[in-house]
Amino acid sequence: MTIRVGTIGASFAKAAYLPALATIDDVELTAIASARMSSAQSAADQFNIPNVYDDWEKMLSEHQLDLVCIATPVKYHAPMALAALKAGAHVLCEKPMAMNSEESMQMFKTAEEEGRLHIMGHELRFNPNRRKVKELIENGAIGDVRHVNILNVSASMGDPASRVENDWWSLESEGGGRLGANGSHQIGLIPFWLGDLASVSRQMRTIVPDRIGKDTGNAWTATADDQCNLTLQMKNDAIVDIFISGAARHSYGNHTQIFGSEGTILLSNNDEKLMLAKADEDFEDISETDPNASLDGIGKGIWNVSFVALMEELASAIRDGRSLNEGATFEDGLKTQQVMDAVRRSSEERRWIDLT
Repeated sequence: MTIRVGTIGASFAKAAYLPALATIDDVELTAIASARMSSAQSAADQFNIPNVYDDWEKMLSEHQLDLVCIATPVKYHAPMALAALKAGAHVLCEKPMAMNSEESMQMFKTAEEEGRLHIMGHELRFNPNRRKVKELIENGAIGDVRHVNILNVSASMGDPASRVENDWWSLESEGGGRLGANGSHQIGLIPFWLGDLASVSRQMRTIVPDRIGKDTGNAWTATADDQCNLTLQMKNDAIVDIFISGAARHSYGNHTQIFGSEGTILLSNNDEKLMLAKADEDFEDISETDPNASLDGIGKGIWNVSFVALMEELASAIRDGRSLNEGATFEDGLKTQQVMDAVRRSSEERRWIDLT
C-alpha cells in the first residue's frame, strides 16, 4: 500500500520527520501545512511535496491522509490531533503532548475510539544506547537502581537577546518552557527504564524574564520556565533527580547517571558514550551506534537519527494493520503530561504531589 502523509509544521518536521519519512519506499509525502506559507513551500520544495498550505484545516479537508504528523507550538496539538483522528488518519504528535492532562486525555480517548494508531515524538525510545540502558537495568546488570541523576544545561535562553521577540518556546500561554521542551523527554524515558512513578516534587523558575528580541531589538517578557528541577520517587523506591536549565551562558549538555546496588551506568549526549561499571570493576565503553546515522539525507544528532526507526515502526504498523510494537503512545504521552502537571502544581504549592 501507499501511506499518504500530511505534515503540520515545517521547522522540526523539516529537520527530522521528513528526512526520516523520505527513507521509506511506500510513503508518499502528500501535503504540508504551516502558519507561514514560505516555510511550508521551502520544505515542500526540498522534499517534493506537491500540496502546500498555510491552513491545516484546509489540508485535512482536501486530502484523505493515512498519517498526520504534528510538529507545531504545543497549544495547537490537541485541536490538530483531534481533527486528524476524526478525519480517519493515524497521528504522530510532537512532545509535549498538549497544554494539560485534560487535553491529553481527550486525544488518547479519541484515538482509541477512532481505532487509529497514535504515537508521541519520543524518538529516544528508539535510540540504541537508551534501549541498551533499559536492557541492562532489566537484566540486573547494576542490581537494584537506587538513584538517577539527569542534568541538561544549555545556553539557549541565557542571553536576554538570544530569542526572537515573543518566541513561543518562551511563552507559557503557547506551551513553552524547558519542562516541556526537554523535561518531557527525560520524564518520558524514566518509566521506559524504571517502571511506574509514585510522587514528584519540584521547582520551576523564569530566570531571564526581561528579554530583547534578537530580530527586532524590542523589549519583551518571557513567561515560561527557563529552569526547572524535579525529584521523582519511583514505585520501586528509586529516586530520580532531574535538573534542566536553558538560562546558562554556556552549554554543558545532557548527562545521565544511574546508580545501582551492583554497578553504575553513565550516558552523555555530548559524545553518545554509554559507560558501564559493575561492582569492583572499572568503567567500560559499551556504546552502540545507530545504523541509520549513515543514511543519506538524515541530519546529525540523536534527535534526528532516532526518528528513522520510529517512522519505520509506525509505517510498518500502518501497512500491516497492527498495533505498535514499540514507541510511546498517546497513553504514554498522557502519563508524561500528568507528571508535568503535577510538577507545576508542586512548584506552586511547594510540596510533594502523589501520582497515584
